[in-house]
Amino acid sequence: MAIREGALWARWNTDQEWAYTVGIEEEIMLLDPTDWMLAHRIESVMPRLSGALREHVTAETHSSALELATGVHESVPSAIRELSGLRTNLEVELEPMALRAASSATHPFAVWQDIVISEDERFQELYGSMRELARREPTFALHVHVGVPNPEAAIRLHNRMRCHLALLLALSVNSPFWQGRDTGLASARTPLFQAFPRVGTPRAFDDYAAYVEAVDMLIRYEAFSDPSYLWWDVRPQPRFGTVEIRIMDAQTTVEGTAALVALIQSLARLEVEEGFVSEASIDRAEVLEENRFLAARDGMHARLIDPAGERRVAARELLDELLEVCRPHAEVLGCETELASARALGASSGADRQIEVHDRAGGLPPLVCALAEIFAPAADASVRLDAG
Repeated sequence: MAIREGALWARWNTDQEWAYTVGIEEEIMLLDPTDWMLAHRIESVMPRLSGALREHVTAETHSSALELATGVHESVPSAIRELSGLRTNLEVELEPMALRAASSATHPFAVWQDIVISEDERFQELYGSMRELARREPTFALHVHVGVPNPEAAIRLHNRMRCHLALLLALSVNSPFWQGRDTGLASARTPLFQAFPRVGTPRAFDDYAAYVEAVDMLIRYEAFSDPSYLWWDVRPQPRFGTVEIRIMDAQTTVEGTAALVALIQSLARLEVEEGFVSEASIDRAEVLEENRFLAARDGMHARLIDPAGERRVAARELLDELLEVCRPHAEVLGCETELASARALGASSGADRQIEVHDRAGGLPPLVCALAEIFAPAADASVRLDAG
C-alpha cells in the first residue's frame, strides 16, 4: 500500500543520528500548599517562568497541570539528569508564586466541579469537541519517546510494544485515590482517561502505509486536525521519528521514572533487533485489553494472561523474565543500573506506597504534602516514599 501524497504529517523524521534515543514527558500537578488542593493557575505561571525552564514546560488541558519535557538523549542517565534538573528548577521557580508541584497520576481528592480548562486555543478546541468530558478530574501520565530509524521499524515496535503495555502499566501504577476515596484500583487514572475518545490499545498495522491510511482518513474527514489527537497507549510519532509509549502513570520520584524509561528503551532495542514476543501474541487484541484492565486494577499484584502460552502469569514473574532478556540490551545502551531498579519498583509500586503513607499520615492532604516534599530530587530523605 502506497502512502497518499497529501499526507505530509506522515513524513518520517530521519534527523536522528543514533537509534533508541529517549525523551521524557511528565505531566505535573500544580498545588496550593495552604490546603493541598489543585491550583488552577497555569496562565499566570507560564509568563513568570525563566526562559530556560519555559522551553521545557507546556500547558495541559486543565489549568492545574503542566508538562515537563526533556530534550532528546542518547542515554537514560543523561535524560534523567536533565529531568532531575527540570523538577528542581520548577520547584524553585514556583516558590515565589506560593505554589508547589507534585507527581501522582491523580490528585487524591479533587472533584470535577472545581476543574478549570486551560485558556490555550488547543484546549478550548478540545473542550468544544468533548464538552463536559474534558472537565473531568485531570489525570497525569508519563510519556516516553524512543527514537526509531525508519517508519517500518517503528510499526514493528508499535505492534510488539502493545504486548508489553499491561506490564508497563502494572509497574507504573500510582493513582489509588480519586475524589477522596480509595478506589480499590492501583491506577484509577486508566479508566478515568478512558472517557476520552481515541484512547486505549490501538490495533496492529501491517505496515507503515496501512497506519498512515487509517489515521489520514480520520484527518481527511475532520474527526480531528492532526495525529496529536490520538491518545493511544502507544503511537508512532512521525514528526519526531519516535514511537511514544503513553500508558504509564506519572511517577512520584525521578527514580521511578528512570526505571520505566530504562525498561522501555531496552524493550525497544530487544523488539526491533530480535523480536521477543510471538506473532500470536500480537494478534490477540482481546487478551491485551483484558490484561490492561487487570494491570490497572491490581498493579504488580496482577496475574496476567499470557496470549502466547495460554496461561496466567504473575506480573512480578513476567517482570523478572523481561529484565533478564533486556539486560544485555541495557548494557549496550548504558542503562543497566536504571533497569535493575525496576525490580524494586515492582516490589513496591507507587500505589502501594501512597496507601501506606495515607494510612500512616492519617488523611489525603498529608499524603499530597508528602508527594510535594519528594517531587524534587534534592528533597529531604526523611520524607521519601522510597523509590518510585
